[in-house]
Amino acid sequence: MNNYLTALGSKLSRLFKEIIRLYHPQTIREKGVLWASGLLLVTLLVVMYGISVYWSQEPEPFDIKENTQQQLAGSKPVVGTHTTAALIRVMETLLDKPGGYLSNDVMPPSLFLDNIPNWEFGALVQSRDLARALRNDISRSQSQSTENTYLSIAEPQFNFSNDSWLLPSTEGEYREGLKALHSYLHDLAQNSDQNTQFYARADNLKDWLAIVEKRLGSLSQRLSASVGQERINTDLAGDADAAQSTNAPAQLEVHTPWLEIDDVFYEARGSTWALIHFLQAVEVDFRDILAKKNALISLRQIVRELEATQQSVMSPMVLNGGGFGLVTNYSLVMASYISRANAAVIDLRNLLSEG
Repeated sequence: MNNYLTALGSKLSRLFKEIIRLYHPQTIREKGVLWASGLLLVTLLVVMYGISVYWSQEPEPFDIKENTQQQLAGSKPVVGTHTTAALIRVMETLLDKPGGYLSNDVMPPSLFLDNIPNWEFGALVQSRDLARALRNDISRSQSQSTENTYLSIAEPQFNFSNDSWLLPSTEGEYREGLKALHSYLHDLAQNSDQNTQFYARADNLKDWLAIVEKRLGSLSQRLSASVGQERINTDLAGDADAAQSTNAPAQLEVHTPWLEIDDVFYEARGSTWALIHFLQAVEVDFRDILAKKNALISLRQIVRELEATQQSVMSPMVLNGGGFGLVTNYSLVMASYISRANAAVIDLRNLLSEG
């Protein structure tokens, strides 16, 4: 490894010296203005490509308990601090990763990037769902109780448009939500406000998992549609008296457009990345309930399936061959992991519903 790094450093050094030589005033005078303009254009393209590669790196996972300690700055963790701290860290990652938040950029090179913006959107949707669950259910003892002031600010801020460049900017709105969420976390750990609560109850967890179930189900269907399928319309199945507003055919042809396949893939990567951390935090905060329901193993199995979705993508592009064709289909592999996780979420909700 050391020999490899030494050789690489030597090559980069020679390349740098060659570039300096090419930009020498005498060389430019000899070659002419047109040559110098072409060299400048090529240099800009190379620099932009390097920046694009750097900005396209997906964030690394983080340790839940270590993150909570950092967010609390010395305060003792209590019920709910791990989940809240995980939500804060995911939103901070969206804003502070290399290149910052890219979904609303209007200048190159981020203007030409689509993988990371879709990754951001997937993680953002999961964050919005958890923030809504915190505001409407987990922080409230019953339907008639008063909602937490900080969460009533954070939740709508996170639901601001994800691609607003200016007046106001998406980053500015999300940081306002983070300030409110930090205040909620601070009061939660300090016990300074009786209205700042986190109720680790089975019904609260079950309601949030119902949203997770639908998100995973939708992602699985969209990923599976990468090869195109003829599906039986089951919209009204199970209810003889059911009706719908618009007539639909008995069979549906579902197919994700070719140019959108990688968008769905990276949205699923971002969504599952965020969800892994939220579920790991839930395991800590809801441990007593999960242990009582004998559901800890079920939760860990969901996390295990989702972690498989974060394996490195070895191809420079998302391959989507036929189901049994010569070329692998990344979307179907991703859909397989997500479908198994979704089935495990359903089983977990059933366990939480039992006495």
